[in-house]
Amino acid sequence: MVIAGVLLGMVSLNGLPSEGRILQEEAQRIALLLQIARDEAILRNTPLAFEADRERYRFLVRQDASWVALQGDDMLRERAFKRAPIGLRIEPAQEGNNDPLRLVLGREAVDKPFALTLTYGEAAITIRADGIGHYVVD
Repeated sequence: MVIAGVLLGMVSLNGLPSEGRILQEEAQRIALLLQIARDEAILRNTPLAFEADRERYRFLVRQDASWVALQGDDMLRERAFKRAPIGLRIEPAQEGNNDPLRLVLGREAVDKPFALTLTYGEAAITIRADGIGHYVVD
């Protein structure tokens, strides 16, 4: 009976995703969506932006002099983080207020490299972009 209880406890703990694993999955999803948004910006010949606060993230399109939420695109729709609040940091640092964090994806094939770090609890994951369309999560 004791052995069965211990095994059941181990299975239960392994079945619950850790903070690090959830953050890793979230970062992988964001990296893929950034790639899609970058390609979309090039195809549309208009800048798109990734915007995130501690609770959610979304993609924006530039219309006239303002940014508006991208509509009608199921892939680039607004999403809530699975676990929130998420800490966000971008390097090189942006000028001004970083809440919400906004990362502009230009319509050119070459852009500025950046590192976007997501944190939750003790876990931290970084998405690195090389500026030519490669996104790596580490």
